[in-house]
Amino acid sequence: MSRLQLTLRVASTDVARAETLLELAGAEVVSLADAADSPLFEPPPDEMPLWPAVTVRALFPAGANLDALCSILRAACSPVGDIEIDALPDSAWLDAARQQFSARRFGARLWLSPPHAGPAPAGLTSVLLHMGLAFGTGEHPTTALCLEWLDRHLEHGATVLDYGCGSGVLAVAALALGASAAWAVDHDAQALASTADNARLNGVTDRIAVLAPDALPRIVVDAALANILAAPLVELAPRFAAHVRPRGTIVLSGILERQVERVAAAYEPYFDGFASTVQNGWARLDAVRRNSG
Repeated sequence: MSRLQLTLRVASTDVARAETLLELAGAEVVSLADAADSPLFEPPPDEMPLWPAVTVRALFPAGANLDALCSILRAACSPVGDIEIDALPDSAWLDAARQQFSARRFGARLWLSPPHAGPAPAGLTSVLLHMGLAFGTGEHPTTALCLEWLDRHLEHGATVLDYGCGSGVLAVAALALGASAAWAVDHDAQALASTADNARLNGVTDRIAVLAPDALPRIVVDAALANILAAPLVELAPRFAAHVRPRGTIVLSGILERQVERVAAAYEPYFDGFASTVQNGWARLDAVRRNSG
């Protein structure tokens, strides 16, 4: 299936705003490049591109109507030059997507890499990842924040729920770090296929259930992670609370820094000990399930 590629050029100060608008509009892949066209699929945590002008490219489904998005981008980001929209055949966008994902370390233990990369450095836990069409390579701050939580806090033998699993990177990483079982949930059939593919790639299919939200049983887990957006996080607070054991942890991401208080308020009836961590304007919110309520 072909894809539409939207290309715009903005000042480095407008990159975060442009990325946010593109992702909220449903972009499947967002990449950054300098004038020499050297790709950088999201800068490392706490860093922004040093180039004075940045080329931002985003992939959308072939039938997407991008007229309204272009108007919003022009008003919010002051693009340099015209916004370009091109149709890409399969070979073009798949090759571009694969090239944008490079091996990286997360926290003290995790090493994420595409299947064609070499072995992980000694002492690191390797997670191999086919990018596919699903969001989640660890390069975006929202995913990186969740991976860093897993690296630092996940207990051996824990059970994990990854809601809005995308590529399955969080569920697979949790299993690689010693989780005993994971449930990976997404409403997008492509995300479920990508997650199942990555589970096979990492040899963890016997410890993961990949399913749509309506098929999720009444499980109770030690840690529930949801890397989606603020509005659905608020709406799903009671459901997520029901899936976390007393003194278990909720880990929420996909939240802009200014949205933290609103999301926390939705979870306060069920959780205590709220803590937030911010990278590049995005936030992760963690909290501990109360013994009752």
